Amino acid sequence: MEDARTLRHLIVLGDPRRGSFNHQVAECYRDTVRTCHQEAQIRDLYALGFDPLLQTGAPPSDDVAVELGLVHACDVLVFVYPIWFGTPPAIIKGYVERVLGAEFHPADLGGEAAPAPFRLKRFLTLSSSATSLPWLNERGQWLSLRQAFDTYLADLFGFRSAEHVHFESVVEGTRETYIRELLARVEDSARYMCAELAQERHAAKAQAAGQN
Repeated sequence: MEDARTLRHLIVLGDPRRGSFNHQVAECYRDTVRTCHQEAQIRDLYALGFDPLLQTGAPPSDDVAVELGLVHACDVLVFVYPIWFGTPPAIIKGYVERVLGAEFHPADLGGEAAPAPFRLKRFLTLSSSATSLPWLNERGQWLSLRQAFDTYLADLFGFRSAEHVHFESVVEGTRETYIRELLARVEDSARYMCAELAQERHAAKAQAAGQN
């Protein structure tokens, strides 16, 4: 049977500042995805009042169950956040621990048959910083972030890919022409992701048809 389900992008936003550049990024990505006839939903963690504190030894709470259901239903998980002190905001890390980690147990680590709950999904990060990328590189922060967050999470949870697009030198009062340039990159990233998902679905259908 042909899979008629619309391809879905789940955008997890972690920035408390209303109308910030990261809010513009999330909205730009969502709107571009919709022009490609795919679904996109923003989960603004601060607006939702998401609690980042992990409670061990308890079953997933209702808020986690809602978020986990959305993650399982999406084809690509998109994180949007500012880099603070070389790492994502605590609310994003709390989302990883409470939501992505809800079905994961430490005993699973290192096993030959370790679970990969998100193995068919793509993972995309759109981040920003007030500093330049060379500055982050000189201090080892960029490499550390990519290895300890993007690559590690992809390996741990089994995402099929992990990409990171960074927007540097974004501060209050940044000229509007530069912001428009960055948002054009967001549009390009969204279109590329939509095209990749559509191509994969088409290839899967063609393969299935050839086996019938």
